Amino acid sequence: MAPNPVCWFEIYVNDMDRATAFYEAVLATKLETLDSPMPELKMKTFPMAMGSPGAAGALCQMQGVEAGGSGTMIYFACKDCGVEASRVEAAGGKIHKPKTSIGPYGFIAIAVDSEGNMFGLHNPPDSAEAC
Repeated sequence: MAPNPVCWFEIYVNDMDRATAFYEAVLATKLETLDSPMPELKMKTFPMAMGSPGAAGALCQMQGVEAGGSGTMIYFACKDCGVEASRVEAAGGKIHKPKTSIGPYGFIAIAVDSEGNMFGLHNPPDSAEAC
């Protein structure tokens, strides 16, 4: 069986502290500083485990790369995406689409983070499963 095509993601931000606080609040997790291969790039990684399924990724701040693009949608796996969606506005973001059924594929919510980036939250129909 071929692996899933996404192996890494980066969410570009304008204010690393603000964006870190946003994602930590919404996802109820802790981001960690990732040593950058370039001095002009700051990175904070989402929790990850090498060899585990799913894509790992980080918030990135780099001069000349502005936040707010909407060409790619990242979905974070949730047990109940309504829970994470309920934290978005208090953390400084906006709900674009509240928790919505996508039939046999579960539920999604779409939000805009503190930097203007659109992202998704997803839970499968059996909320005990991961995305």
